[in-house]
Amino acid sequence: MGSSTTATERDARLVNARDHRVNPGEIAIGVIIGRTSEFFDFFVYAIASVIVFPKLVFPYLDPLTGTLWSFAIFALAFVARPVGSMLFMAIDRAHGRGAKLTLSLFLLGTSTVAIAFLPSYEQIGAAAIWLLAAARIGQGLALGGAWDGLASLLALNAPESRRGWYAMIPQLGAPIGLIVASALFAYFAGNLSAEDFFSWGWRYPFFVAFAINVVALFARLRIVVTPEYTHLFESRELQPVPVTEMLRNEGMRVVLGAFAPLASFALFHMVTVFPLSWIFLYTQDTPADFLLIEVVGAFFGLGAIIASGWIADRIGRRTLLGSCAAAIAVFSGVAPLLLNGGPLGELVFMIVGFVILGLSFGQSSGVVASGFTQRYRYTGAAITSDLAWLFGAGFAPLVALVLSANYGLFSAGAYLLSGAVCTLLALWLNKTLAK
Repeated sequence: MGSSTTATERDARLVNARDHRVNPGEIAIGVIIGRTSEFFDFFVYAIASVIVFPKLVFPYLDPLTGTLWSFAIFALAFVARPVGSMLFMAIDRAHGRGAKLTLSLFLLGTSTVAIAFLPSYEQIGAAAIWLLAAARIGQGLALGGAWDGLASLLALNAPESRRGWYAMIPQLGAPIGLIVASALFAYFAGNLSAEDFFSWGWRYPFFVAFAINVVALFARLRIVVTPEYTHLFESRELQPVPVTEMLRNEGMRVVLGAFAPLASFALFHMVTVFPLSWIFLYTQDTPADFLLIEVVGAFFGLGAIIASGWIADRIGRRTLLGSCAAAIAVFSGVAPLLLNGGPLGELVFMIVGFVILGLSFGQSSGVVASGFTQRYRYTGAAITSDLAWLFGAGFAPLVALVLSANYGLFSAGAYLLSGAVCTLLALWLNKTLAK
């Protein structure tokens, strides 16, 4: 094991830190690869939770109730994620960042590929539900441990005049992961018979997710295990500290940091997971067609995330986030009309929603990381991100579908509006958070 690690570090130094120099561009590559793999896993499961699991795991329920139970299992990963962060932070302190990443991504890959082999309810009964829930919890624990600190390191090493630009880089993984996941499911759902798709076609994206995780693991290890990067983490005080100590000293910042990006995190699921469930349950559109619309919207979101870096460096991150929260509030009023407006309305809904989301989501990682003192930034940014996803996104598809099914689409718009209000309130309470 020792010789293997030494060889990895030597090779990584030659590839990633020539002449013992480290630059933000190298960190950015590792961040994008890592986040793309995580978001691809996320979207593969999210799409399957709408078009596969209600039929495969909950065939004894009506489609709406089956989807609601599927969304409940979907939320388990967000509940488990903070626990995973605390568990793997302890491994990081005891055995190093390389061991932490290897174990967490191994767990993520194992949990993901286990879903690909999941038997149906008709084959093993209720055990299928428990196996799916266990795999989802495993994904959540692993995602908590997959925090590598590279986003915080990138922010600290970015030129002061381009911090907004570098803050948006980690967020590029979201639309890239969605584009690949949606395209894969659209291909299999659109070209296979229903029998073949539900028998084996839906499983292929999970195998692809496992392969991407392996590539991402080695790509990130080639950065974080090198002596140059280890020294940079240490000199910047980006080291794990006990979560209890961090909360005692910066607990209020964790709370504000979790709620500041709430609007963008709520919108995140309102334009990705929830609309797919609504279209699948309440319209005649095929999932494959709507997934292609999501691909188009995600490309607009990708461009908006890039634009957010340029805009934030000129008007300030806090101003941009506040403006986007106000735009999300306005969008929450017109979104139900668009989503219920046929194919053209759906397309406009996705494009407008993804543009607003990209501008807001593009700077959300900067909000999470920027306010902490250096000693607590590594641990604080991880826990804050976990809580932001839990409060802003974990239950968003479930709550939005319950509300819209019982009270109409405008109630889902009101739910999105509440997220925008929380963001504006958090930014007002801590005006320095987004600077």
